[in-house]
Amino acid sequence: MSVQMVVLMPLLFGIAFTGMQAGLFFYGRSAALSAATTGARAAAAEHGTTTDCHQVAEAFISQLGDVLTNPSIDCARTATTVTVRVAGTTLSVIPGWQPIAEQVAVQQVERVTR
Repeated sequence: MSVQMVVLMPLLFGIAFTGMQAGLFFYGRSAALSAATTGARAAAAEHGTTTDCHQVAEAFISQLGDVLTNPSIDCARTATTVTVRVAGTTLSVIPGWQPIAEQVAVQQVERVTR
């Protein structure tokens, strides 16, 4: 019985930690995509700027807590589109490993036509 536990327990813990790590990574990716989309919406407004994009995306990430640490937000606005890239380190249950989640959102700029 104890030999079986010595063999099975590390395997079971490995499976449990892998599942938790996968969930944390996908939660971080979802947070990065939501921040990128929120920033793109702010910059894509008729009078929106890349400064608006940065401010809104940073405010969104700060509301999440420690889901994304050391976030990097890059906003680019052209005459027709806004592209926002958000990257950050997600939470980890594996010591020494810091997974990075990166997401990009693209949105068309609002234009008034007559």
